[in-house]
Amino acid sequence: MLSKRNKEVLFNPLSKDNPVLVQILGICSTLAVTANLEPAIVMGISVIAVLAFSNVIISLIRKTIPASIRIIVQLVVVATLVIMVQQFLIAYDYDVSKQLSVFIGLIITNCILMGRLEAFALNNRPWESFLDGIGNGLGYAAILVIVAFFRELLGSGTLFGFQVIPQFCYDHGYMNNGLMILPPMALITVACIIWVHRARNKELQES
Repeated sequence: MLSKRNKEVLFNPLSKDNPVLVQILGICSTLAVTANLEPAIVMGISVIAVLAFSNVIISLIRKTIPASIRIIVQLVVVATLVIMVQQFLIAYDYDVSKQLSVFIGLIITNCILMGRLEAFALNNRPWESFLDGIGNGLGYAAILVIVAFFRELLGSGTLFGFQVIPQFCYDHGYMNNGLMILPPMALITVACIIWVHRARNKELQES
């Protein structure tokens, strides 16, 4: 089931073809939901689910979609899945759904989803499309988690809302960096991750 090509489809988006680090997609939500780890993880899981299943659905019906309305069909599929995810969160994790607010709904406009539907799902079979959705979703979620980890730790001294920096550090003058929880620091953190990633992957550097 996992041929060499399928392994590349699944694992390349985690590093070599990461949608955030390489393709610079999905940056808006990366900036918006990474002040704390919990909403970042929930957003990541939501995007994985929507991306994987929308890829499968579009792949299944790709031969019946008129080219002139394919974008509309894709949006309808994605919007339906997003509404399902949103209602699930409201039912089972209302506090996080409030933290994410409109950003769950904005998954519909996430460039990664429409990009993968256009570039992959419309031209490949359901299984490969599912793997592509999982891979790109995981690549996106991994960046959200890394950014949220540093922002919450350095900005609030917590992880998942629990204090992790010992009190004696504060007693000896340590202070949380309030700038880390502001949106501009999310952009700077992502930029640093991109810099490290490209430094380690010479083939991604422009000549």
